[in-house]
Amino acid sequence: MHARLLALVLLLLLAGCSSGGTRDNGRITLRFQSLAWQEESVEANKELVKEWNATHPGVRVEYVQGSWDSVHDQLLTAFEGGEAPDIIHDASDDLADFAYGGYLADLTHLLPARLKSDIPRRSWETTTFGDGVYGVPFLQEPRVLIANAKWLKRSGVRIPTPEKPWSWAEFRRITEQLSGRGKYGIAWPLKEPVSATLNLSLSTGGQLFHRGADGKVTVRFEAADQVVPRTIHAQAGTDRSASPTTLGSGGSDTLPGFFGGRYAMVPLGFSYRQQIVQQAPKGFDWQVLPAPAGAGGLTQGVSPQTLSVAEDSPHKKEAAAFIDFLLSPRNMVRLALGDWMLPTGNRALNDPALRTPEHGWAAGTALAAHLRPAPAQTVRGYPEWKDKVATPALQEYYSGAIGIRELRERLEEDGNLVLARYQR
Repeated sequence: MHARLLALVLLLLLAGCSSGGTRDNGRITLRFQSLAWQEESVEANKELVKEWNATHPGVRVEYVQGSWDSVHDQLLTAFEGGEAPDIIHDASDDLADFAYGGYLADLTHLLPARLKSDIPRRSWETTTFGDGVYGVPFLQEPRVLIANAKWLKRSGVRIPTPEKPWSWAEFRRITEQLSGRGKYGIAWPLKEPVSATLNLSLSTGGQLFHRGADGKVTVRFEAADQVVPRTIHAQAGTDRSASPTTLGSGGSDTLPGFFGGRYAMVPLGFSYRQQIVQQAPKGFDWQVLPAPAGAGGLTQGVSPQTLSVAEDSPHKKEAAAFIDFLLSPRNMVRLALGDWMLPTGNRALNDPALRTPEHGWAAGTALAAHLRPAPAQTVRGYPEWKDKVATPALQEYYSGAIGIRELRERLEEDGNLVLARYQR
């Protein structure tokens, strides 16, 4: 009798120790891995978790801190080891392999109608793979020009607006006009050149990835894809209007030179405004301008931040309910303000807090309707193509080590060999 009782106790103890989505005395515990890193953003996420836990005694959410630097490999290890968090924060361009690999739950029938209708179809396209939806896109970041307002005003150049942006040709002329005497019209931080090049190339009609009737994707680096890289290459190599020393830098690395009056403009993600507000010297006058436009207008690609549910989670309904809470219009605004990004939800986007001219918020929200899924969004093998082929090829092209012909050969020939392995 005692042996049977002991065995039963051990079984109950073991059941309570299983990972992810555990039950404790009838209460479910869900693990939410967040990649928030800016102080305001971490605070907003933790506050929302605390509010959920205070009002949902039956479903407790545990906040787990992740990192953007290692998220893909970390999640892959967690999925394969059966240790994945229930609710997963990631970016849409990182989801394809996980979705096709069966690691993420299809959210099609788990999400409420309110959330589905509030986020535009173009945003849902970033997390749709095959017939399923594998993440909720909730924050997005246009690339903008951060400009030294006094410098531009003093130069007399035409200031672009979302209604009348610069063309890429005009942009090139103006950066040359702003340059000279050791100063540059633009500083391109291209340590990670692929997403910047691909996403801005949507404005010129670039597509790069082409899906055939058989569903397979091939790379074609055509004339429309070349406008943006040719412009950057000319600014750095021919016009001397782009600082050659920043080409291998990250966005933050350009800020001291920008504040010091070395560059008139820096193309950065919208969220960099927070660093500028925190770090700019007193009296430094800056403004947010739209990126240049081409045949596709102000269109640019984005890879929104996403929330997904692990396929192995035993409590998918509860995890989806937490996502719905986190992304109510009011809470989506709080997350957007914390991350200095744009929400995808229409109701949140119309909140007055995100429409103020202060810190360029209104300039950013004016671009929201022009944001489209990044070209590589549904391409299997994109992370490997980016790391092994596109990043080194673009870095060499921008530095002047190779020409446009070799860039094209490497992106297409080497790139298609990589993609073919994922499409057998």
